[in-house]
Amino acid sequence: MVLVLYREQYWDFGPTLAAEMLEERDGYEVDHETLRRWLLAARLWKRQRKHARHRQQRERKAHFGELVQMDGSHHKWFEERGDEGCLMDMVDDATGKTLALLSGEETIVAAMKVLWAWVEKYGIPKAIYVDWKNIYVTQREPTVEEQLAGELPLTQFGRACHKLDIEIITASSPQAKGRVERKHGVYQDRWVKELRLAGINDMERANQSLSGFTEKLNAKFAVEPRGSADFHRPVPQGMDLRNVFCLEESRTVGNDWVVRYKNRFFQIVYQSNLPPTRRKVLVQEHLDGAVHIVYREREVFFTEIKELPRKPAVTQQKQRDLKPKRKYIPPPDHPWRRFSLQTQRISQALPV
Repeated sequence: MVLVLYREQYWDFGPTLAAEMLEERDGYEVDHETLRRWLLAARLWKRQRKHARHRQQRERKAHFGELVQMDGSHHKWFEERGDEGCLMDMVDDATGKTLALLSGEETIVAAMKVLWAWVEKYGIPKAIYVDWKNIYVTQREPTVEEQLAGELPLTQFGRACHKLDIEIITASSPQAKGRVERKHGVYQDRWVKELRLAGINDMERANQSLSGFTEKLNAKFAVEPRGSADFHRPVPQGMDLRNVFCLEESRTVGNDWVVRYKNRFFQIVYQSNLPPTRRKVLVQEHLDGAVHIVYREREVFFTEIKELPRKPAVTQQKQRDLKPKRKYIPPPDHPWRRFSLQTQRISQALPV
């Protein structure tokens, strides 16, 4: 019966994962080595040998939260049942604990969401290890305002990490992020098969299944750190993470106290914290789409208007009034026409 189930449901599973699924889903408790021998004898599985180039493994960090690796993995997670997606994965370097989120692309919003979930679950890590993608770091020159303030140019993700005092460390190659890269392989092998068995083919249900799946991974593969101290820090009292994990842009208040942002118009209402016109305010767009305006670290009240008031149309009567008048042409006997340069010279030459 075990081999029949393997042929029907677990035909591309390795012996270890197949043994786990047989026990968890079908109630057959078989040692993975025993199953391996059965599969080899039935020619249902072939031992795969990989010859990788030799590399020296970097020693893990000593403490939980000392360094967390983050990366996105593009893959056909639903195989042929759905579209391709990107798994945003975070892995602690010391323990191998993982937390992930499935998104359509590797975006700033997706990176913020998975880091936000990590902070709420474990705390603020000391450092985060990423690659050189422009959603994490930027290589542009600092603006004049940044130079005057002595600030380095940051991405929106980098700004959120700066608020939480998380150091961003960049990796020069995929091999440098070996922990998270290997974890991608685990997800691509095990989670894809679990999604198939559960008949899941959309991101919403896939993200719901991730919580239980990562808990199983952490229980099975996570290791104890060498150091007992946890380097995660609690969120500072009074800090609202919605104001940390958001998109921020500076805007100028118009003379009519209207702030423009992404083709939207926000009319600032009269209040005690009324920002002066032509001054800069900070527009924050939260991850849920809500927009907030901040001036001197205090929120500004406003109402959104659909469009700016149009100038009144010019009527036909006004158009006639605005027509240029006919140019005045002096008559032939006008004194201006009798004036000449010769007359002027004669008058100047006469004695007084």
